[in-house]
Amino acid sequence: MGDPQHVPAGIYTKEAFTDLGLWQQAEPLLARANNVRGALLLVERQEAMLGVVYKTDAMISDKVKVVSEIPDDSHSPIAYPLAIVKGKNTPAVQGFYDYLLSDEAAAIFAQYGFGERK
Repeated sequence: MGDPQHVPAGIYTKEAFTDLGLWQQAEPLLARANNVRGALLLVERQEAMLGVVYKTDAMISDKVKVVSEIPDDSHSPIAYPLAIVKGKNTPAVQGFYDYLLSDEAAAIFAQYGFGERK
């Protein structure tokens, strides 16, 4: 899993495992990675039997299988903020921003495992 000291996926995992009463038991057995892709790589290389990664990352790998999902209400909401940098709002940037908020983009995100926009 991602290191819960600084990797968002690790922070969510620690929150979830704590909420589910699993953290004390699991913590000494964990291999901590510098990022979620590193955690996925440990499982892909069979250096770890199990991993906790974002579903979207697991879905793009043909070397792993999702065997369980952590309940959404056991951790903080996972968010991917979208913003335009002050002073950089060109028509192209605004167009891309608007596209990312469109139903067409939402369908593409859903195809890759991302949930609904909030």
